[in-house]
Amino acid sequence: MNFKPLSNHIFIEPLAEEQKTPSGIVLPDTAEKEKPIKGKVIAVGPGKLNEKGECLPMAVKVGDLVLFKKYGPDEIEINNKKYLVGEEEDILAILG
Repeated sequence: MNFKPLSNHIFIEPLAEEQKTPSGIVLPDTAEKEKPIKGKVIAVGPGKLNEKGECLPMAVKVGDLVLFKKYGPDEIEINNKKYLVGEEEDILAILG
């Protein structure tokens, strides 16, 4: 399915990280986990308009691995798959 976000919105596929205790025990998927803060950008809008009506370019692109605010993006479900949708301001960093 293709996504075409509007304005400065970004669709992110959250990446679940394996949870380990300090002693090395791997926690199962059924254990309560925090909301992920790392994901892969799967769709990017054209950018936000400034006061002059000019479109400001987006700093992220499709395929980027990003860190985002823990409670910034909204969670949505499409075809039984969970995605996060947020604004460019929710992105904290692009991982290299």
